[in-house]
Amino acid sequence: MGVDPGIILDPEASTATRHFTSIGTGCSTMADVRVRTPVELDEPTMVEGLPGVGLVGKIATDHLIASLDMVHHANLHCDSIPPVAMYEEGAGELQTPVRLYAAPEEDLLALRSDVPVSPAAARAFADCLDEHLDGNAAFPVYLSGIPREAVDEVPSLYGVGVSEGVDRVADAGIDEPTEAGIVSGPTGALLNHAIESESSAAGLVVETDPRFPDPGSARVLIKQGIEPLAGVEVSVENLVERADEIQDARERLAKRMQEADEESTQAQPLRMYQ
Repeated sequence: MGVDPGIILDPEASTATRHFTSIGTGCSTMADVRVRTPVELDEPTMVEGLPGVGLVGKIATDHLIASLDMVHHANLHCDSIPPVAMYEEGAGELQTPVRLYAAPEEDLLALRSDVPVSPAAARAFADCLDEHLDGNAAFPVYLSGIPREAVDEVPSLYGVGVSEGVDRVADAGIDEPTEAGIVSGPTGALLNHAIESESSAAGLVVETDPRFPDPGSARVLIKQGIEPLAGVEVSVENLVERADEIQDARERLAKRMQEADEESTQAQPLRMYQ
């Protein structure tokens, strides 16, 4: 397999670490994916959960990880990720803010991020992530919310794709968009990266209330989008019931996303730019 001339592989890196330097863009970016728990996967689906409008992607991905008891598979270390350390209730071990979880029986990967990723650094982040996805022949599913001040009782969900992702979205019975739009933020950059590299990928866009964390829309993402695309079944009965708890836990992050709106992943009707 050939090596991209813009990537210098580190010969000192262990087999559990993918380590590279991106060149040719006027800056140097160090990045690697360090495997914590090796797992056997067969062309898995990878669900992305970067924070965005309504936090729908993050809520859905966090729920998948908890419901399927997914194992902490790998850590992402990229210059584009804020250099912070995370800890969780009832656990004393510090963790990196962006992590990959795996469910081998379901052939599922989940990307969990506890911090926003700047769109300006999203290309380096995409390169970092793609190295690991390609190594596992993973099919990525990117999640985004589209702001709607008055969301119907059941929020609408739309699916888009790149290369084979178009057929996979159609085969899953997911509706096509009813209007032109644009996906911005880091998720938009990841989808753009898939277009440029001609890699297969799917994008799911769900209506959401942009003012608050929205577990109801996250539920629609899981049941109508992730389940048919990934071929999994996930209980969501307690997702809406825990709405108040989830909102309290995510409120600070949602406030940060609103204060730094340009960093927030979201879909927007294209007419806003016309």
